[in-house]
Amino acid sequence: MADDAGEGVRESVATVVARDGARAELAWIEPAQPPRSVLLWLPALGVSARNYLPFARGLAAHGMAVALHEWRGAGSSDRRAGRGSDWGYRELLLEDIPASRAVVRERHAGARMRIGGHSLGGQLAVLAAALDPGDVAGVVLVASGSPYWRCSAHPWLLRAFYTGVPALAAACGYFPGRRLGFGGREARRVMTDWARSGRSGRYSAAGVADDLEARLARVTAPVFALRFADDWFGPEASLEWLLRKLPAAPRETVSMDSGELGNIAADHFSWMKSPAAVIRAVANKCI
Repeated sequence: MADDAGEGVRESVATVVARDGARAELAWIEPAQPPRSVLLWLPALGVSARNYLPFARGLAAHGMAVALHEWRGAGSSDRRAGRGSDWGYRELLLEDIPASRAVVRERHAGARMRIGGHSLGGQLAVLAAALDPGDVAGVVLVASGSPYWRCSAHPWLLRAFYTGVPALAAACGYFPGRRLGFGGREARRVMTDWARSGRSGRYSAAGVADDLEARLARVTAPVFALRFADDWFGPEASLEWLLRKLPAAPRETVSMDSGELGNIAADHFSWMKSPAAVIRAVANKCI
């Protein structure tokens, strides 16, 4: 189903089915003319794809086609985390993201795709590019970085939080992010994998046989990383820790303050509602 999103921009939805049967919608926002570039966008933890529509529409107006991936358990996904419904990075990296990438390949056969994301979405975009680099023309990171506790302004508090996350998720049957003000209703193994990377500073995932750190070291696709001056969720040190895992990848980082963002807060989420400056930065570097 498609509809007109405004002059020069078209929107449609494709159903994506992972190999294990999990279903979600992939929102397409495209220029009316053949796109100059294609971006698969991965949301932040607990954030539905629809929240990135203003960002995607702005990029489409510049000539970039954007596919908004939906996380398992969020928004249009047919799964919800619970005691009898669980998944981890393995499913996200080896089932769901490849299913969306296959739809992108089919829709734009032969196009070299950029993959990117916000916060955790950026981390998993880098991991997805490391696991399957074939058609990745570049990686785009917005307010992203490693969750490693030593990179935080409050390291010991964060270290204690990472220790408690798996126990809390096990007790509840899922991680109650809405009640805690961090994430959404998240699957136990997703949060266990995330907390492990936060404690160790290294990426690994139960059920993923590949050495993710070794894979990251072989990424050669250029990386454009945008961070915000007052983002305590994604401080400069966390972004640098992530980028150091990519020694073979050309990289450019840009920091934006409130003035550069149009006098909105230069924090982790405010840009989503007023994304014009971020759109311009990404378009200038990636289209």
